[in-house]
Amino acid sequence: MAHSKVIHGRYYGTGKRKTAVARVFLKPGSGVTTVNGRAFEDYFPNDVLRMIIAQPFEAVSKTGQFDVEVNVAGGGSAAQAEAVRHGIARALVELDENLKATLKRAGLLTRDARKKERKKPGQP
Repeated sequence: MAHSKVIHGRYYGTGKRKTAVARVFLKPGSGVTTVNGRAFEDYFPNDVLRMIIAQPFEAVSKTGQFDVEVNVAGGGSAAQAEAVRHGIARALVELDENLKATLKRAGLLTRDARKKERKKPGQP
């Protein structure tokens, strides 16, 4: 990579999905996750969304080894969860370049570029 994205000892990754943008900071710790200053479980009460966010850690067998701080904006809750997942995967690659192949194979580094199609004239 051109330059390392390590800010104050935290590994940084940006994730996007639809109009949601997540800025993710990882640092070695006990597995505490905060989203927009709130507890992870409060921000994403749905179990499915929490499982989506945990996928990068499960793919590389590093569950509970990092504290995660996320700032996310835009989109709905599902798009935000997928943006966070993308950001975590990119931050893990900043941490260890050897994880890139595993995360790429799991499809976690690929940005889902689908967006809402514009409204065409004459359509309901």
